[in-house]
Amino acid sequence: MNELAVHTAKIQPMSDTAIGKVYALERVTGFMEQADIETYHVLHGGMYARTIKIPGGVVLTGALVKIPTTLVINGDVTVYVDNDEILVTGYQVIPASAHRKQAFITHSDTLLTMVFPTSAATIEEAEDEFTEEASLLMSRKSNAKNFINITGE
Repeated sequence: MNELAVHTAKIQPMSDTAIGKVYALERVTGFMEQADIETYHVLHGGMYARTIKIPGGVVLTGALVKIPTTLVINGDVTVYVDNDEILVTGYQVIPASAHRKQAFITHSDTLLTMVFPTSAATIEEAEDEFTEEASLLMSRKSNAKNFINITGE
């Protein structure tokens, strides 16, 4: 017999104070050697899925996300969420609210996938839709490693 397991974890909107702490961390880590981050983009069926592959032992700060998304985490990572840290181990699918800028510390190789509905036709449009900081995304850097699949469906 199958049982339904209700998982109530959710990443709430972050306070401006908590977001400010992530910006402060970003200013410090910006001077450190940057990890090579691969970004996998899929635009299909009115959905954008963005996956980043983060090596273990990396501190990474994300962009300020302005829309609600579903965050899929597969790995072993500490996530800073509104003045708290949560340890995510294994595979988790988490609803994540708008107005968040998270910091991640990977303890092993970790995949983060963000998914949201969109009418974007290009990756740039989808990136601009989820953040005002799209120009700062690693996927926009000249040496970026992007893998893109746009189906047109």
